Amino acid sequence: MEDNVNSPSHYTAGGIEVIDYLKMKLTPEEFAGFCKGNVIKYTSRANLKNGDEDLKKAAFYARFIAGDDPRVKPTT
Repeated sequence: MEDNVNSPSHYTAGGIEVIDYLKMKLTPEEFAGFCKGNVIKYTSRANLKNGDEDLKKAAFYARFIAGDDPRVKPTT
């Protein structure tokens, strides 16, 4: 089953993940605003649409705002 939160395949179809392209093209402030908008979107609709999956997506974008790429696995 595909993970719809962390880098689903339809976001990497062009050889680069969309969020990486956005991060390269936007200023840091614009990118943070994009991420903040997604946090608001996913938390606002969670109880109406996809529940926990939307909350996980909101957390994904919140980590970017905090300067942490959620796709990078911690090293131990």
